[in-house]
Amino acid sequence: MAGELDARTRGRTARGRLRALDAYLCQFEATLLTRADGPWARAVFVDVGFGEHPWTTLESATAFRALHPELSVVGVELEPERAAAAARSHAAPRTHFREGGFALPLSPDEPARLVRAMNLLRQGPPERIPEAHRAMSRRLLPGGLLVEGSSDTDGAVLVAHLLRRTPDPEDPAREGLLFHTDFSRGFAPWLLRDWLPRDLRRRVRPGEPMHAFFQAWEAAWKAAREQGHTAPPDAFAESVLRLAELTPGVSTDAWLLTRGCLRWTPPGGTPA
Repeated sequence: MAGELDARTRGRTARGRLRALDAYLCQFEATLLTRADGPWARAVFVDVGFGEHPWTTLESATAFRALHPELSVVGVELEPERAAAAARSHAAPRTHFREGGFALPLSPDEPARLVRAMNLLRQGPPERIPEAHRAMSRRLLPGGLLVEGSSDTDGAVLVAHLLRRTPDPEDPAREGLLFHTDFSRGFAPWLLRDWLPRDLRRRVRPGEPMHAFFQAWEAAWKAAREQGHTAPPDAFAESVLRLAELTPGVSTDAWLLTRGCLRWTPPGGTPA
């Protein structure tokens, strides 16, 4: 696609950077990861832009194969030297590394069940992001998931789109957002604003839904602290519970709360 040269990155992804995201997917997308009827028997997990070393691809393969031992995994990297090096060192019968970009290098008999593209679109022009989302979701089976977003270098803070493939391959549903912090940097809601996906970062301004969301979360966090919930994990969990009372689509699932995760699936989808 046009502009994929802009997606070239330094790509020195640290081990464990996306471990929290892997855990979320194993917990809440287990059916997607394990489905094996019809074309799903051939459906792969695709990790787009694994970087200088394919650590995150290999870690995800291990995590997801605990649920689906026969799962095929495809790591994709735009720079041919990196793709070739990963293939030489780490390829296996169900683990593949290929050169490519947002137009995923999959064969006709390799549909995708899950596509992950983290830390690829932070610097590109925002107007190109819908095209990138469409390109990556085209190879998903209906009901498949595209995860796209940003994290800091060690995965302490992460925000990602959850984009669900609809019957129309040109219109992935903006199902929700996943926020995560491991509290190593403390916690305040605005800490996560700078890690929003690229197409949302400029939307945190008065009058915009993302601004209203963060204002409501900030108010809930301050109220939680005033009630004595001052430790970052406690303040986080209490703030999410309070936010959910006023903001439709905020999950209060205990698994999420105890792991520093907030999932927001607003009615009508994530603001576009």
